[in-house]
Amino acid sequence: MKRFIAIAGNIGVGKSTLTSLLEQRLGWEPFYEAVNDNPYLADFYQDMRRWAFHSQVFFLSRRLQNHRQILEHPASVIQDRSVYEDAEIFAANLYEQGAIDPRDYSVYRELYQAVSAVLPPPDLIVYLRAEVEILQKRIRQRGRDFERDISRDYLEQLNRLYDEWTARFTLCPVLTIPTDRLDFVANPDQLNQIATLILDTLQEANREPSSALAQNHPSVRS
Repeated sequence: MKRFIAIAGNIGVGKSTLTSLLEQRLGWEPFYEAVNDNPYLADFYQDMRRWAFHSQVFFLSRRLQNHRQILEHPASVIQDRSVYEDAEIFAANLYEQGAIDPRDYSVYRELYQAVSAVLPPPDLIVYLRAEVEILQKRIRQRGRDFERDISRDYLEQLNRLYDEWTARFTLCPVLTIPTDRLDFVANPDQLNQIATLILDTLQEANREPSSALAQNHPSVRS
């Protein structure tokens, strides 16, 4: 049976790493997040208030295209960041920070809600979570220049939005995995536990409504 899971979580939490490892462990096709082709990105960093709406609409458009490609793909798929995170986390954060004005944000939300209402969801969202201190450590370790100036406040804001979103999300089951004490790159046993937990949750999802699953997440041993 074809499966479609999405790996969600804050910057530096390990989404792409887990996607790659699960590709090897499960033999599923990975779909990675791509940000470099956004024609508004450079302008956005120079003038966020002017270009935030344009940039977010572009990201949403590309994510929707990616989602459609996944649905049409014949094999099981692991997606690095879901379509929902663009709207529920990053656009919401820009709006709260005043970078998107209320009129533009209302249009954006109407577009997102109209599309997401008819978009088949993943079978499972795997929410990787970590405290900000851990995120900052991992961001420093991977050494990406464009991430050097990410502030603690920004990561805290995103963590809050992620926690609120996953708590109310009901389109599919959400499996929350705290990763503060995990290193699934160096510890194959942890990776195996995560893979087994994902497969078990998918199997359970065929028998229970997503609301019942959302509050029942076994832990991975560190």
